[in-house]
Amino acid sequence: MRVLCLPPSRKVARAGFTLAETLMSVFVMMILFAAIITTYIQGSYRAEWSGYSLAAQAVGIQRLEQARSAVWDIEQSPIMDEIYQMSTNKYPGVQMDMPVSGTNYVYATNYTTYTLIENKQIAGVSNYMIMVNTVWPFMWKNQIVYYTNTVACYYAPD
Repeated sequence: MRVLCLPPSRKVARAGFTLAETLMSVFVMMILFAAIITTYIQGSYRAEWSGYSLAAQAVGIQRLEQARSAVWDIEQSPIMDEIYQMSTNKYPGVQMDMPVSGTNYVYATNYTTYTLIENKQIAGVSNYMIMVNTVWPFMWKNQIVYYTNTVACYYAPD
């Protein structure tokens, strides 16, 4: 029986990766997955912030529409009594129109100001500027950060 031996100068090529190549590929994959997960988390924070901002804007516009439906009688004493009552915050916060689960309600506070703008050229004609500032909280990096949405409009009696 004869055994076949390869000459010492001839080496057999083996398929496979070295330990350094394997570690580098694992390191590159970890960086790639970390970037994907970080981007996903930041995107979800931004989408949540946009939802809060849109809900706060709707609350401010709702208050502005309440001012629009007030009685616009110049001879009324005091002028714009309904608007004045709205500008005093009877309630500490207004619930924002957002999806809730359980007790995770989000409240915003409206600050309504009105300014009489008299027309110097036409006597007896006045306009009012109604401005609504809506302050709402948002949790960012384990801190509550407050943002403000502002809506303003000019109104005049009919």
